[in-house]
Amino acid sequence: MSTDLTSMADLSTFALVAQHRGFRQAARASGQSASALSEAVRRLENRLGIRLLLRTTRSVTPTEAGELLLGRLRPALSDVASALDVLNTLRDSPRGTLRLNVPVSAARFFLQPLVNQFLASYPDILLDIVVDNNFVDVVASGCDAGIRYGEKLEQDMIALPIGPRTQRFAVAAAPAYLARRGMPEHPRDLLQHACLRGKFLSGALYPWEFERDGQTLTVEPDGPLIVTPTVADLAVSAAVAGHGVIYLFEEWLTPYMASGQLQPILQDWWLSFPGPYLYYSGRRHLPAPLRAFVDFIQSPAVRASELALSRHTMP
Repeated sequence: MSTDLTSMADLSTFALVAQHRGFRQAARASGQSASALSEAVRRLENRLGIRLLLRTTRSVTPTEAGELLLGRLRPALSDVASALDVLNTLRDSPRGTLRLNVPVSAARFFLQPLVNQFLASYPDILLDIVVDNNFVDVVASGCDAGIRYGEKLEQDMIALPIGPRTQRFAVAAAPAYLARRGMPEHPRDLLQHACLRGKFLSGALYPWEFERDGQTLTVEPDGPLIVTPTVADLAVSAAVAGHGVIYLFEEWLTPYMASGQLQPILQDWWLSFPGPYLYYSGRRHLPAPLRAFVDFIQSPAVRASELALSRHTMP
């Protein structure tokens, strides 16, 4: 097959649709119409004489041939993008798309002011944020970088501090619940209480971890509600309504504890842990939008605000 500009564009479209597992999703990401993307993939399949994507009403997935093509195509498209991105060095302000994969806690508690400042500083950059608590391969997922905690980072990733440098898990319950069921004096007492649990999308439940004076303890309580992080507000609402004890990021519960809707429990046992990191692959060219974001989060003003966040959440 001869290679021309049309076929290169169709190859890029195929990779985009495969990455997003759907024509509508790819259309939203690229600003093109789903019908135009579908026609480009159909044209490519006709030229190659082989089916590349399996299409159903619910999803689009690569065929065996499609997977083989993607394996060769992704590095080539990355090289092309890197070559074009070199032109960004000639501009006064970088432009392009920066895709970040971030957990719910980051999007909710510290990313918003950073995003506002970054967009004001780099108006030509499109920031595409995917909120996902599952650890993903940022390169394979089509993202430039992600935000995660240290224990989930691979060794070949570059990691830079972002957000508050120290955080805690807090435990709380409504005053009415504690009046009815009593105040726990030790983490093991939670085994006798109704607890509102969280779970990963895999179905595994979050452990409730505690520490005091060098002693660490994990308990697995039971209760009437289990939620994923994306709907943790449901658990908070249930806690405020008096249905049980909740274990969650301190930042999430602070407004409710400050208003008296929730009462802190076992504060001497609250687990402290290091804050999150921005991570990205050190084995690839750093696109100009990502380089701009890296420089931005390492600026003195942003680092000072992160320290302030840490002081605000600690006693």
